[in-house]
Amino acid sequence: MSESEQLLAFAQGCCDAADRIAMRWFLKGSRAQRKPDGSYVTPADTEIERELRERILAAYPRHGILGEELAQEAGDGETRWIIDPIDATHSFLRGVPVFATLLALERASEVLLGVISAPAMGRRWHARRGAGAWSGERRLQVSRVSRLEQAQVFYASRTAFVKVGRAAGFDAVVSSTWRDRGFGDFWGYTLVAEGAGEAMMEPELAAWDLAAPMVLIEEAGGRLTDLQGRRTFSGGDALASNGLLHDTILSALNRA
Repeated sequence: MSESEQLLAFAQGCCDAADRIAMRWFLKGSRAQRKPDGSYVTPADTEIERELRERILAAYPRHGILGEELAQEAGDGETRWIIDPIDATHSFLRGVPVFATLLALERASEVLLGVISAPAMGRRWHARRGAGAWSGERRLQVSRVSRLEQAQVFYASRTAFVKVGRAAGFDAVVSSTWRDRGFGDFWGYTLVAEGAGEAMMEPELAAWDLAAPMVLIEEAGGRLTDLQGRRTFSGGDALASNGLLHDTILSALNRA
């Protein structure tokens, strides 16, 4: 087994543990605290992140860790794990089953692998650089739709685009598509990777939201950039697409 295969197997085991914790708390009236940015954190978030940190530090003590809820750990400076313990915490709080743990491994500024595990949906996606994107035993491939008027586009919410002054660009995109849906969070990226839609766009994000989706999208044959077109998972916003429509959507989103 290669090193990357071993690392992926380790990440899968971490997500097995995260799934068990998430489902123990889900639909149990979980307490939540509001963070300074206005978002919420639940006991499930912090318990999952602590569990994953303990596993990583025990197995790979030289690796760094970047997580949403707890402080960053020092590492060798080259390799780090990126954790979103529960992506879509607000959905989790309200009993919506569309939430997931996102776990990625970055080395020398390149995401090598990612796992997205959504236990309440009974779904998991993973990708390893150079080895494809997968959902279980099914290899994923982005769609071949090349015209915006035939495309299905996903997003988190129009309100978020209004907040950052991109309402005109958002409206220009969705008004030109065949269909648009506000699925939001990790699910939009997995749907693009599966070929169920052509693009997912969000204006307010952090590195832990995008590291795992980036490798999944790219290994499925798509493209992920920030809204300026830069290939990055830490730009604060993102467009993921099948690649064929990427520049067209970027152009529309950046209209004044």
